[in-house]
Amino acid sequence: MFTGIIEEMGVLKGIKHGAKSSVLTIAADKVLEGTKLGDSICTNGVCLTVTKLGSGTFDADVMAESIRRTNLGDLKSGDRVNLERALRLCDRLGGHIVSGHVDGTGRIRSLVREDNAVWVTIETKSEILKYIIEKGSITIDGISLTVAYVDHEIFKVSIIPHTGEETTLLKKKAGDKVNLENDLIGKYVEKLLGGGGEDRKPAKETISEDYLRKYGFI
Repeated sequence: MFTGIIEEMGVLKGIKHGAKSSVLTIAADKVLEGTKLGDSICTNGVCLTVTKLGSGTFDADVMAESIRRTNLGDLKSGDRVNLERALRLCDRLGGHIVSGHVDGTGRIRSLVREDNAVWVTIETKSEILKYIIEKGSITIDGISLTVAYVDHEIFKVSIIPHTGEETTLLKKKAGDKVNLENDLIGKYVEKLLGGGGEDRKPAKETISEDYLRKYGFI
């Protein structure tokens, strides 16, 4: 698990493409402190496993499913990426609970400055927008952010100078693809209540007063 508080920006030093997968070599500093083979590092919001450690670099395999669902397949040598090590239980939870399992992607529609902040407008699919609520949390390329506006086509976040300086988000431009991870809570609640569309089986029991009484909650 992660928090969405980016520790540093790494640089993609190399990428080896397979038939459907890739191996990334990323240069970093802070996130390599104490890192061992098999550890997880959230890279642009994607939970990746360290498969090799070099002098100031780490390698990570990116499977076909991750290529399909994220922007990692669009990366090229020299690109910067947001990095965060896995959460330790003794740490402060500065952002929100992030799994590193990306739900899909969106595209930046615009970046508009307002005094010291920048409004970033992102368009994405209805399947992702339905879990986004105003003042709720969203993860964009691994960054924990608060939603300031949402409708049926887009959502907006406001980026403060510190976030702009410490992450890749304001280095992007209109049309760029970003990775999105919805807050976990909404998806679990939907599943428990039997929602999620016709292709999902309804829950055997729905949350009701009788359900809560049955299991000792009231």
